Amino acid sequence: MKDDNYLIKVEQAIQEKYGDSVIQNPKSNWNEEKEKQYLEQIKKLANKVRPKEKVEVEGVLMPKKLFRKESNRTCPECKKYSFNMKDDLYMVKFKCCFVCYVQHVEGREEKWLKKITS
Repeated sequence: MKDDNYLIKVEQAIQEKYGDSVIQNPKSNWNEEKEKQYLEQIKKLANKVRPKEKVEVEGVLMPKKLFRKESNRTCPECKKYSFNMKDDLYMVKFKCCFVCYVQHVEGREEKWLKKITS
């Protein structure tokens, strides 16, 4: 058997525990001034999130924000730009991408490291 007054009882219990402001309709405290402030906040947030400048990388526009100045993602051996995370490891240690590592470095790591450090 279902109690027809269940929702009323729940609302009264919430009101008793947390106060009158909890069960009020949110629109009851809203006015034009609050609406203007809210819209300004949204505009500020949108300006922060939107990238301002874009850079062309192999025919694709990318947000400049994604590129760090100290990061060079172009392999000096094959001159290809890489988004591959695996290439990051090889770029840091061997100064080349994974493909160049397999072709030129694998099995000759010590000789390669001497070459790039001198």
